[in-house]
Order: sequence, then C-alpha cells, then structure tokens
Amino acid sequence: MQKNYGANEPRINTKKEIILEEARHPLIDKNKVVPINISLGNNNKTLVITGPNTGGKTVTLKTVGLLTCMACSGLHIPAKNTSSIYVFEKIFADIGDNQSIADSLSTFSAHMKNIVNITENANEKSLVLLDELGSGTDPVEGQALAISILECLHSKDILTIATTHYQELKKYALTAEEFENASVEFDIETLTPTYHLLMGVPGKSNAFEISRKLGLNEEIIQKSQNRIDKDDADFELLMKQIYDDKKQIEEEKQQITMQLEQIEEIKKALEIKQEERLKQEQEKIENAKIEARNILLKAQEEANEIIKELRELQENEEEEKDKKANQLRKELNQKIKETMHKENENQEIISQKQIDLKPDMKVFVKTFQKEGVVVSNVSKDGEVLVQIGSMKMQMPIQDLEVIKKEQENNKKINIHTQTIKAKNFSTEINVIGFTVEEARLVVDKFLDDSHLAKIQTVHIIHGKGTGKLRKGIHQFLDKHPHVKSYRLGTFGEGEMGVTVVELK
Repeated sequence: MQKNYGANEPRINTKKEIILEEARHPLIDKNKVVPINISLGNNNKTLVITGPNTGGKTVTLKTVGLLTCMACSGLHIPAKNTSSIYVFEKIFADIGDNQSIADSLSTFSAHMKNIVNITENANEKSLVLLDELGSGTDPVEGQALAISILECLHSKDILTIATTHYQELKKYALTAEEFENASVEFDIETLTPTYHLLMGVPGKSNAFEISRKLGLNEEIIQKSQNRIDKDDADFELLMKQIYDDKKQIEEEKQQITMQLEQIEEIKKALEIKQEERLKQEQEKIENAKIEARNILLKAQEEANEIIKELRELQENEEEEKDKKANQLRKELNQKIKETMHKENENQEIISQKQIDLKPDMKVFVKTFQKEGVVVSNVSKDGEVLVQIGSMKMQMPIQDLEVIKKEQENNKKINIHTQTIKAKNFSTEINVIGFTVEEARLVVDKFLDDSHLAKIQTVHIIHGKGTGKLRKGIHQFLDKHPHVKSYRLGTFGEGEMGVTVVELK
C-alpha cells in the first residue's frame, strides 16, 4: 500500500487535532485525484464546508474520515509525512441519502435518525462528519436546526466537519468562536469542479452563473436576482470578492512553494559540488606531498652515490681525481637544481586569497626571492609589514606566499643554493639575515666547493649586528676539516663585518 499509493506514516498527536497535507482519497486514481490540505482542532473545532453540487464537498468528508480510520488502525496514509492525526475513540458519519420506502423514511427523516444517534453517543474524543446538514426540509427551519445541532456538538467539545448550502450557516461560521468556513473551487468557465479546498473562506453555490452558462433565459435570471434580499445580495458579492482573493493567494502560494523547492534542490546540488571540489583539491595536495617526498628521497640516493664515487677517487692519481671530482660536483649541483625545481613545482603554495595573513607567519617574498616574517595585519590597501633579515618594509600581499613548516628548510636551501651557484665559485658568500643554523648549512657547502676548486682564501660576509651570527660561524669554522685559519676583516668601506678564511 505504501509503495502503490505513496503513503507515509502519520504523526500521532495528543492535542486532538487533524492536520492533513496533500491528502488523497486512496480509492481514487492517484494520477487524477486532487490533493487537499485541511486542519481541524487548533482554533477551529467546527468546520463548515460550502460550495456547488459535485464540487467535492462529500469527497473531502470521506477523505478525512477514511484517512483518520486508517491512521487509528495503524496504517500508513496517502498524505505528506508532516500530516498529524489524533486517535479518536469513535468516528460518526452521516453521509449520503438513506431514505427508505419500506421503513417510511424520507431524506430528512433518514438524516435526522443518524443525527439523533450522534448527539446521544458522541463525546469529546469523537469525530463527527455531517453531509448536507439540515437538508430535505423547509430551508428556514432546516438552517435553524443545522445551527443548533452544530452548537450542541461544539458545546460537548466534539470536532465536527459539516457540508451545507445554507447561507445562514456561512454567516454563523464567520462570527461564532472556534467555527471556520471552507469552500471547494468551481470553474465557472468550464462548469467543472477543481476539487481544491480553500480554508477560511465560504463558497458560493453559483446557481445564477451556472444557469447562465447552461443557456437559461437572461430575463429569468435577472428576475431571480431581483427577488433576493439586498442584504443577501451584498453578502454574496462580498463573499465572491473574498473567495477570488483567497483563490489568487493560494495560487501564488503554490508558485512560491514550487520555487522554494527548486531553490532547495539547487542549493543541495551546489553543496555536493563544493564538497567534491574540496575533496579533489585535498587529494591533489596529498599526491603532491607524496611526489615531493619521493623526489627528495631519490635525490638523496643519487647524492650518496656521487659522494661514494668521490671517496673512491681518493685512491686514484691527483690529476684524474681533480678532473673526476669537478665532473661529479657539477653533476651533484645539477641534480640538486633539478630536484629543487621539481620540488617547487609540487609544493603546496597557500594563497593569501585562501588564508588571511597574520603576524608571525613565515612568507616567501617573491620580489626579493627571500623569506620574511609578517609583522602586521593586512591593511585596507592590501599590504602588510614584513621583516626580511634586519629590514622591515611594506609589501603587497600578492607578492607574498605563505610557507608551511615542512616547506621551510627545502625552500631556504633551494634559494641559498641558487644564489651560490649563480656566483660560479665566487670567493665570497653573504649570509646576512640568515639564522646560525641556516648559515652553517650554506657555509659548509661553500667551503666544500671552494676546497674542491682549490681556492686558498675565501670571505664570509656576516655583518656586525649583535655578533651572534659571527660567533656561531666562528665556532663552526673551528671544527671544519678544510679550514686552516681565519681572521676578522672588513668588506667594502668597512660597513659590514667579514671573516677571512684560509683553506688547507
């Protein structure tokens, strides 16, 4: 049943309410049935449904009664899963024409016999459904009797739904407390019901309009309208205006609901697409890290092979040794250069568009090809104060790249190595702005290259500053196997400190 009818489990409430959303009669073809929305029991204990014949009033009564019985029996119901139903002890219904010649019952008598049973046996935990209440007798007496019956049921706190054509019941439901009107739509142009239920507004019988569409003489219609009391005519006109406004509001509400559903679908699709994009980016980053590690490991293995060959050359003749050493040194430098180039291609550069620059972040300054530290927050002009060595300067954020911790050593060594290689075995090296550890790495490589090139005297430019860098370099020189002696000197006009090193 759930699969064939699109049924859902209803919510069970204890507030004595019936809330049906997009409810459908289970015995009508699901491709033709028109869903209805109806609520009873919150602020309206009695619902009066009006409208033309064959408009769907009785179908609405049967839909509510049948779905309530199904829910109270533990069955799923063909309605939206937000529908809610109270479990009633008894459900009474007076629907259809039960006149009987054998029992000498007229239409009115048959209805009244059922109503007597209802008024005597229904209690506050009952649901009552009354079709064409007060019909089958004099209209004046019938509508007065109908109002009294509804008042009796209301006084017992019984939830009631009644259909009627009587105008007095429409007026009564407009003013009585906890009473509410509802109506079924009818298309005058096609003379067919739409079966839509409009809550909160009484319906019209549309007798004159239907008669006109069917071809009744206009003179007869005009005379009929003239016989209607002016107050009743004004009331009907007012009801028509309210009905038309309500109908337009319901149509606009349906359009808005459809648009909101489309927006929600688009939103979900975009969220899924965003998650997939972020997942792909994360996979690319992880793959780049793995590839970078593999490149470094491969480079390390190749470097070890070259160093092994260098050591083996110590047993060969001096001339052949120097020639082979120079060749191997060039190969090593080329391997390092290629490795660092590939590493840079795979490094994860975190754009300033993705991460806000903050103080103490380490960055790579593309303009100077050096590292620095962010000192200030980003200004309105898109600049930050960066310290490069002992210098501080304002830099545009687009000239900066944030560097992760695992990238620092590789990038520093890469920059410093490129600087040294560009000098082509210069007899001097500038380490101003480096930390002691950074300077030791670069100086060690510089001294090895100088020794292999048979350079006797080299200069290490470290500046004066606090003397910490100079002291660290001197401690390193004391233990270096290629250093014969060193002394302090000056460079240029003596503005920067320099250490002159004599090699063995």
